[in-house]
Amino acid sequence: MNRLSSFPEKFLPENAPLICFSHLRWDFVVQRPQHLMQRFAADRQVFFFEEFIPTDHHLAYLEIHPFDGTPVKAVRPRIPHWWNETEREAGLAGLLSELLALHGGHRPVLWFYTPMMFGFAKHVDAAAVIYDCMDELANFKMAPPHLKSTEAELIDRADVVFTGGVSLYEAKKHRHDNIHPFPSSVDKCHFLTARGKLPEPLDQASIPHPRFGYYGVIDERLDLELIGSMAASRPELSFVFLGPVAKISASDLPQAPNIHYLGQKRYDDLPAYLSGWDVALMPFALNEATRFISPTKTPEYLAAGRPVVSTAVTDVVRSYGNVPGVLIAGGTEDFCNACDKAITIAKSGTSWLRDVDSVLALSSWDITFRSMSALVDEAVLRNGSALAAAKKPLLRESSQVQSDTYDYLIVGAGFAGSVLAERLAADGDKKVLVCDRRPHVAGNAYDHYDEEGVLVHKYGPHIFHTNSDEVFAYLSRFTAWRPYEHRVLAQVGELRVPIPINRTTLNMIYGLDLPSEAAAALFLAGRAEPCDPISTSKDVVISQVGSELYRTFFEGYTRKQWGLDPSDLDRSVTARVPTRTSTDDRYFLDTFQAMPLNGYTQMFERMLDHDNITLMLGTDFAELKQARLAKHIIFTGPIDEYFDYQFGRLPYRSLKFRHETHDAEWVLPVAVVNYPSEEVEHTRITEYKHLTGQSHEKTSISYEYACADGDPYYPIPRPENQALYKRYEALARQRGDVTFVGRLGTYKYYNMDQVVGQALATYRRLKKRHDVGAVLADIHRD
Repeated sequence: MNRLSSFPEKFLPENAPLICFSHLRWDFVVQRPQHLMQRFAADRQVFFFEEFIPTDHHLAYLEIHPFDGTPVKAVRPRIPHWWNETEREAGLAGLLSELLALHGGHRPVLWFYTPMMFGFAKHVDAAAVIYDCMDELANFKMAPPHLKSTEAELIDRADVVFTGGVSLYEAKKHRHDNIHPFPSSVDKCHFLTARGKLPEPLDQASIPHPRFGYYGVIDERLDLELIGSMAASRPELSFVFLGPVAKISASDLPQAPNIHYLGQKRYDDLPAYLSGWDVALMPFALNEATRFISPTKTPEYLAAGRPVVSTAVTDVVRSYGNVPGVLIAGGTEDFCNACDKAITIAKSGTSWLRDVDSVLALSSWDITFRSMSALVDEAVLRNGSALAAAKKPLLRESSQVQSDTYDYLIVGAGFAGSVLAERLAADGDKKVLVCDRRPHVAGNAYDHYDEEGVLVHKYGPHIFHTNSDEVFAYLSRFTAWRPYEHRVLAQVGELRVPIPINRTTLNMIYGLDLPSEAAAALFLAGRAEPCDPISTSKDVVISQVGSELYRTFFEGYTRKQWGLDPSDLDRSVTARVPTRTSTDDRYFLDTFQAMPLNGYTQMFERMLDHDNITLMLGTDFAELKQARLAKHIIFTGPIDEYFDYQFGRLPYRSLKFRHETHDAEWVLPVAVVNYPSEEVEHTRITEYKHLTGQSHEKTSISYEYACADGDPYYPIPRPENQALYKRYEALARQRGDVTFVGRLGTYKYYNMDQVVGQALATYRRLKKRHDVGAVLADIHRD
């Protein structure tokens, strides 16, 4: 969140040091705390406050340890070993106060990985209190008996709660109203080097292949019995374990000639060890200690290009169970069979890594850090402005709105309007009024829970995908993400085949066995019919795949969707749907493919929750147009509506939906099934749980029908329509007090990410215009 001039300097987030309280030593193993704290240390002072160490000295004192390569300083309190718990807690509280006094006495951000340190820190006047619940520590071996009660006290005090996985989030989400799941991420560039041949570490060089490796803490979370039985049943396999032994005795570890314990290794050295493994293992026991874990090593192993064999840890199954190269197994025989399959994958080449990399693109520590940092800054600003106890309501009554109150009036609370409102308010410190004739934010992306408690998209499926780092990073400030790759089937007679057309589609439709991309390309080339020029949607398809596939997949669907024959539509309509010669059945191939973890509506609410923003929902712009409430209007509705249709109405296509809930867990194999035939009235059916990842005993679907009347959804791309729009655009260019943005405001068929990109670019232009105007005004005054 950017600096707001209305906040006193001492409350600004970049001035708040951060003290991280951890049960793990900074130099123990590199995990979530190290990845995040190093990034926070780039623009603020970070202390890593560790568990106390007993000392023979008669006074408590602090050791502050710097480490090469990081500005984070580890703080190690030393406490006389004979002190009782009360004395120890008082001593730690005093040492913490001393640390703050020595380093300027600023109000710090307190970040807790263990609730057990909250007791001696609760007296601190904190800028914000963060609880990053990485694991359910109460379920671990030798957990303190009062950990749960201490955690309850910390959660009650915390401004923000993070969890280390989705399962842990689901278990705790009812306990705090500002809680967010952030599963394990990955430093992909670090581990990517393991995909090449790295120098073999000496202690691993003599271990025979095939090698199955594990790194991490070796403790009660590992299934030692499974490890021992695997080694006994498969003596030809080598099992390599890296990491320290904790909370169990080394004598408890299974021993065999093909099990090799190589000890703890530096984080920097892990890729070299991984490079020499054939397969990576996660042989976790399924017990209370592993019930909520989301192992960091899962994406790290995959980034290193190693197939993974894991037991059925809930968050591993949930997040990676459908990822190529990840095999889930249970029991010795099943695990050994999975190891055999993993070896086959490892020898098969690298094509399986393409899908892996698309998943990992959403799992970087940089993205996680940016999202967390925005939430931390928000908490600091909220507390600093004395708003913690009385949070501003998002929706204000229209009676509160005064004339000449706002810098900008934004019409529409969808993507274009909300992004511009947030940027103008948060970055530009402008007063913004947002109105929308609908009673909710999020525009057509609005989602809600239906009567059965299933999360659905009211206005049809919205699937987020983008190649823009800027757009994805921006939206990540307001939501965590659920990786999702969209797949669509088309109902052709009795068959359901992948769409866009790919090699599988051709094989199913024609009863073929095309063995390669080259064979599929040759087949399509034999059916393609040259068109010169290619000017319509029909021309585009026939020139690529011929008349038969055009009639099967495009003609009827396009007529239903647009109310026009493809020969009457611009080429851009069908050019959006490619034809492939591979078997890749993903609908989109973008770098980032994901869904907002808690839905679009929550993302928009977070975007618009700012003191400089006033919302008037259920309010038509016509009610405000004459009131002169703002100096400038940003209009995201239909441009012809703004100008009272003086040149006539621009044609739009609308949609209607019939929503149903079924007493079954699933009814479709994928999220969307298209119906190209004109014999079927609806264009497609959507099952929303595929999109949202929600677990529910029932499921909700929607039938979608295109129509001419209703809310405008799609500008109809025809030359005469574009000519009419140009007349309205010319009117708009004559106006300095209004800016048109979005699909309807600029009469273009944008995807969601394109609208966000357009809005961000529009903000930069508005800001530049404002900055130049301010300079000219200063010159004039001088």
